[in-house]
Amino acid sequence: MGVMTEIRTPRLLLRRWLDSDLVPMAEINADRRVMRWVDDGSVRSLDETAEDIERWEEEWDEEGFGLFAVELLASGELAGFTGLTLPEYLPEALPHPAIAWRLGAPFWGQGYASEAAHATLEFALQDRGLDHVVAISRVGDTASANVIGKLGMVPERETTHPEYDVPLQIHGIDLTEYAA
Repeated sequence: MGVMTEIRTPRLLLRRWLDSDLVPMAEINADRRVMRWVDDGSVRSLDETAEDIERWEEEWDEEGFGLFAVELLASGELAGFTGLTLPEYLPEALPHPAIAWRLGAPFWGQGYASEAAHATLEFALQDRGLDHVVAISRVGDTASANVIGKLGMVPERETTHPEYDVPLQIHGIDLTEYAA
């Protein structure tokens, strides 16, 4: 484990991953509604989720940023993830990190994704000194588009997922403008 990084927002704790997160994250990844706009829409197994978390933690150690586990302060429940990740599957978006989030369906519609994403952008700028962050979403994913809009990110280009052949939109923000 590298540096322990935690961010508190009014309702959320963004933190590194614990062993106890595996089962609740796997339940989120097994929900077709959650995964509808991710890659080709396939759900992910417990083993695949364990591999995901391991990879996310490795990225923290290698890059100094990564995907946070998002915990509800009120209940201690794992709501999902948000954070920064290098979009290696989409070379045209590199070298900029992408802000990403995935919350379980019970946690939708309450502003948690926006709250966590705002905190992540502040972390990117103030803590990591990054100057540009992108967001990559499937065309038609209106919930993600809403969060992206609230963050003040602007459309940069449309492209196609190199593996799954689905239309993607890349949005971006210069963090110097975000701070202003």
